[in-house]
Amino acid sequence: MADKKPGAGRASGMNIDTALVRELAELLNETGLTEIEVEDDDRKIRVAKGGTTVAAVSASAPVAAPAPVAATAPAPAASDAPSADTAGALKSPKVGTGNLATEPGKPNFVKVGDTVSAGDTLLIVEAMKVMNPITADKAGTIKAIMVDNAQPVEFDQPLAVIG
Repeated sequence: MADKKPGAGRASGMNIDTALVRELAELLNETGLTEIEVEDDDRKIRVAKGGTTVAAVSASAPVAAPAPVAATAPAPAASDAPSADTAGALKSPKVGTGNLATEPGKPNFVKVGDTVSAGDTLLIVEAMKVMNPITADKAGTIKAIMVDNAQPVEFDQPLAVIG
């Protein structure tokens, strides 16, 4: 099938999750990104948009490339919060678009200084047209919101800090 990279057949014991590759390709189209890479244990799947969609699997591909992108995107908001506070930050469970409000023009779910209870919705990560609420894991005060409204977010990217 066209979803397999030549040479990455079953002889190596690797199975390509074609549903995941298709889902990532759809996410590229929805977000306007040109490349997405996901990793678990010893496999990495990279989907890039060009003339064709490519699925490449490599155990030795550099991991440092996505980190600067994730660190660069929230830099303006992140600089407002002390770096020690980001250690306990709520992180994005998936790649998508961060929405701070239910819809444009509506007030944000929370703002810096608000008091929240465990389970309160802080923002939504939209992925594949599914709204995924990001909820407070503990009660406290919002110390920092590390994304802007409608900003693309990466997996495991810090989103908010509750103190």
